[in-house]
Amino acid sequence: MPHDPQTLLRILCGIWFLPHLIGKIRHADLAYVTFEKAGFKPGKVFLYVTAAAEGLAMVGLVTGIQAQLAAALAIFVLAGAGYAVLKINGWNWRWQKQGPEYMLFWSICCALSVA
Repeated sequence: MPHDPQTLLRILCGIWFLPHLIGKIRHADLAYVTFEKAGFKPGKVFLYVTAAAEGLAMVGLVTGIQAQLAAALAIFVLAGAGYAVLKINGWNWRWQKQGPEYMLFWSICCALSVA
């Protein structure tokens, strides 16, 4: 197990995609509707492209293979998620109101983990 804090952060940033990805796939029937509500149409295409991107980002961040590219991909996906949250829920900045701060924090952590 690596002891470097930056490496640990990179691995955690990648691992965090696992429950996100599992939920997206297990509840694909609901997830694609969310994509369409946010204006990403067709929703099923965006769902599967996003799931593939999350999977690639996860593997890259966890293994360290092409970690900078994986972090960039993760940030791109999280930016899209942040946009979707804002589009659906409006300009709320608290997680209780489903704001985008979680995606922003996670993106910053991904960037810092490979800097």
